[in-house]
Amino acid sequence: MKLKNNIMIGCIIQARMGSSRLPGKTLMKLTDELSTLDFVINQISSSSVIDKIVVATTSLKEDDVIENTCKKLQMESYRGSSSDVLDRYYNCAKQFHFDHIVRITADCPLIDPEIIDKTIMKYTTENFDYVSNTLERTFPIGTDVEIFSFSVLEQTWKNAKLPSEREHVTPFMRNNKLDIKLGNLKNSKNLSHIRITLDHTEDLELIKKIIFQINKRPILLHDILNLVTTQSDLLKINEHISNNEGMQKSLEQDRYFKN
Repeated sequence: MKLKNNIMIGCIIQARMGSSRLPGKTLMKLTDELSTLDFVINQISSSSVIDKIVVATTSLKEDDVIENTCKKLQMESYRGSSSDVLDRYYNCAKQFHFDHIVRITADCPLIDPEIIDKTIMKYTTENFDYVSNTLERTFPIGTDVEIFSFSVLEQTWKNAKLPSEREHVTPFMRNNKLDIKLGNLKNSKNLSHIRITLDHTEDLELIKKIIFQINKRPILLHDILNLVTTQSDLLKINEHISNNEGMQKSLEQDRYFKN
């Protein structure tokens, strides 16, 4: 969906091979044919609102394979800083002339395109500067969506200083250091205890089982809920894993940061 005056909504998927907890997870096979990145792209492509998708990876040699995979998929890619992900996002959005940016991470292969569209519609119809479904988490971990304007991204890029703000892109916005209008998409039921992100081998096991047992594409959240309602043991596979490990590590670095 183009907004008025041909304003474009672009989705940037941040992806890299160098995960400390599950190296190479971005291109791990979830089926015989499809990788994590394949699934993320396919799920997002079912959005009725996003105009363009770009995969933003790093300039490190180990991420050449991501760029090459994007070429095979005829998917646009961008390469930038490995540590300053905010800088990578900003320059990617600038290069592709995105007016509004949807942020998705490549460890969310079961991202729901309907949730993406609902988040975008809340943003566009209620005139927010930033909207996500995680300011007050009620959706499962692994269905995270954020959208913000290029103007807000640029202000954040210019002003954010802390390591956590540079690595995780949006904390400076979310903590409202720009005095912007924040919005949150809330689910009718709190499902924040469900974890369908990919960060550990247990996550991989669960996601593979979900994909194997749900034949329709795209896979929507209600499909997953129907499955785990009848097979409640599935969610026990990764229920012991702590969430937000990456953010906690960055916050530790903030303690030693000197501007």
